[in-house]
Amino acid sequence: MLEIEKLNKSYGDRSVLRDLTMHIQAGEIYGLLGPNGAGKTTTINILCNLLNADSGKVSINGELVSESTKLLIGVAPQENLLYKSLSCEENLNFFAQIYGLPRKQRRYQVRHCLKAVNLSDRADSPVETLSGGMQRRLNIAVALVHQPKLVILDEPTTGLDIEARYEIWELIQRLQSEGITILLTTHLLDEAERLCQRIGILKNGRILAEGSLEELQKLIPAQEIIVVKTQEEEKTIARAKKYNFIPRHYGSDLAFWLPESLELKEIILRFDGISIDSIARYPVRLEHIYVEVTKQTVC
Repeated sequence: MLEIEKLNKSYGDRSVLRDLTMHIQAGEIYGLLGPNGAGKTTTINILCNLLNADSGKVSINGELVSESTKLLIGVAPQENLLYKSLSCEENLNFFAQIYGLPRKQRRYQVRHCLKAVNLSDRADSPVETLSGGMQRRLNIAVALVHQPKLVILDEPTTGLDIEARYEIWELIQRLQSEGITILLTTHLLDEAERLCQRIGILKNGRILAEGSLEELQKLIPAQEIIVVKTQEEEKTIARAKKYNFIPRHYGSDLAFWLPESLELKEIILRFDGISIDSIARYPVRLEHIYVEVTKQTVC
């Protein structure tokens, strides 16, 4: 569906994209993760033909990016592109006209998209009367109104409460079940874990790691991760290294990568004689992978 090959973009002396290569398969949800300044926004602008790359190739559904491919893409930006004083139906009708939909098709698509995002009962409600979650759903409906092949969702749940996040997650999964290909950018790693079939971690304009969660988990040589609370950190680290436990700090947390799964009593025995306040066990999560990968220096 989306093919990006050796994409490069610089602003003066600052290189933003460096031989960026990524492929998104039809019908999948692909999560593009990365710190601020990694190149996500620049990539999206090139996909939308709003910005020219210095070199490289981008094709969508087999077509090289151009004015004509804009109709193949729907974008729901992080900031809602909605007119607050207009109703939900009026907003969708306005954007459908911009995309050139004929009146009959426009009427059908507006109704269809309102139903898709569970806002049919709020068709006549001004946007300013909607909750934040409803506005995000309507923002996604705008991206769908012209029936694109690829939908780009940029931080779709930022700033929403947990109930609204769940609603958006359910909507995204439903869109995928209807065959829509989705490129999702997010800083919420649990969101990427839940929704994405494949994930790319971007830093300094390059994909440093890519694959399914199971594939990415292989980047960390651990069966599980434990977080240890102790006042004797140095002694704990020294003891752990004797058993090939790899120490890591995640913020203020002292963690260890365990090369094999152990019973809790076995773990406790490894630290016999050291004052341990608590031990918590975790599977290898995307947050651990992300921190490890983004520590890499990219020149």
